[in-house]
Amino acid sequence: MASPRLGLRENLGQFLLLVAINALVGGMIGQERTVLPLLAEETFGLAAFSSTLTFIVAFGIVKAATNFFAGTLSDRFGRKPVLVAGWLIGLPVPLLLIWAPSWGWVIAANVLLGINQGLTWSTTVIMKIDLVGPAKRGLAMGFNEAAGYGAVALTALATGLIASNYGLRPEPFYLGLAFAALGLGLSTVLVRETHGHARHEAATHTTIADHLRGELTTGEIFRLTSFRERALSSCSQAGLVNNLNDGLAWGLFPLYFAAAGLPVARIGILAALYPAVWGLGQLVTGGVSDRIGRKPLIAGGMLLQAAALALVAATEGFATWAAGALLLGVGTAMVYPTLLAAVGDVAHPTWRARSVGVYRLWRDGGFAVGALLAGVVADILGPTAAIYAVAAITAASGIVVVVRMYETHPRHERVTIPVEADFES
Repeated sequence: MASPRLGLRENLGQFLLLVAINALVGGMIGQERTVLPLLAEETFGLAAFSSTLTFIVAFGIVKAATNFFAGTLSDRFGRKPVLVAGWLIGLPVPLLLIWAPSWGWVIAANVLLGINQGLTWSTTVIMKIDLVGPAKRGLAMGFNEAAGYGAVALTALATGLIASNYGLRPEPFYLGLAFAALGLGLSTVLVRETHGHARHEAATHTTIADHLRGELTTGEIFRLTSFRERALSSCSQAGLVNNLNDGLAWGLFPLYFAAAGLPVARIGILAALYPAVWGLGQLVTGGVSDRIGRKPLIAGGMLLQAAALALVAATEGFATWAAGALLLGVGTAMVYPTLLAAVGDVAHPTWRARSVGVYRLWRDGGFAVGALLAGVVADILGPTAAIYAVAAITAASGIVVVVRMYETHPRHERVTIPVEADFES
C-alpha cells in the first residue's frame, strides 16, 4: 500500500470537500446570530442581559469541553467517525429552536450545538492539517475558517431577511435543518479518513517541537499548550480573548443596536458584516502568515480588534457601527487561521490533534467568558461599558503576544527553545 501523500494539490478533492463541510458547520451557528438574541427578548421576555446571553454561555462551555475531547477521540478512533458523530448530534438543534416552549429548550439546543460544533469543526481543522503538511498550513487554515465564518455571515444575513418578512420562528431555522442533513450525508458517504497522513508526517517530518516527539500524556499536552510552551500558551490566551469579544458581538450587539432603534433587517446586516469580512479575509491572511510569519498577524489583529470595539462603543449610527464591524472582521481574520497554523507549527504530529483540542478548549471557552462578562457588566454599568471592558481585555491580550510569543513558522522562527521547562524523561 502506497504511503499517504502530503500537500494541498495532492489532496485537493478531499480538501475542498472538507471546506464545503465546514461551511455547513458555520451555517449551524449562523442560524442563531441575528434571530436568537431578539427571540429571547421578544418571545421569551428576558429583560436582563445576563439572562439573555445564557444560551452563549451554555454553547461556549460545552463546545470548549468537546474540543478538548475531539482531539483525543480522533487520535483514538479516527477522524471520520468523530465528524459523523458530530453531525448526528447536530440534527435536533433546529427542531428544538423551532418548537421551544421555554428558554430552557433553547439552552438545551445550544448544548447540542456546542457538541456538534466541537466535534465537526475541530475534526475538519485536524483533517486539513493532516492533508496539507507544513508548507501550506496557514493557507489551509485560511480556507477552512473562511468557509466556516463566511457561512456564518451569509446565514446571519439570510435569517435576518427571512425573520423581517416571516417572523422570528420557524422559517429562519429551516436553513439549519438543511445544513445538518447535507453535512451528515457528505461526511458519511464522501469523506475519507486522514489519520494515516498524520502518522506519515510524524515519521518523516521534523517540527519545531521535535525534541518533544516522544509519547506525551494528555495531561502533559494540556500543560504544554496552556501554560508552559511560550508560543502555544500565547495562542491559547489570544484565542480565548478573541472568542470572548466574539461572544460579546454575537449576544450583545443585536440588543445594543435594537435599543438604538435599528430595524431587524439592518441589525442582520451588521450581524453579517463582521463574520463576512472575517471569513473572506482569511482567504488572504492564512497565506500571508506562511510568507511573513505568524506573530505579526496575531499581535496586530488583536490590537485592531480592540480598536474596533472601542469605535463601536464610542459612536452611534449605522455607518460608524458598520465601520467598527468591518475593522473587527479584519482583525479577527488576521488572528483566527494564524493561531491554528501556529499551533500546528509547534505541536508534533504524534500529539498535534490533542494540542489543537486543548487550544480550542481555551479559545471557545471565550464564548462563555465573554457572554458572562458582557452580561454582568451590561446589567451593572450598561452595554457601552461592557464593550469598552472587552476592548481593554483584547488590547492586553495583543500585548501579551508581543512580549511572550516567538515566531513559529519554520521559515521565520528566531527562537529555538520553545518550552520554559522540559518534562523529565
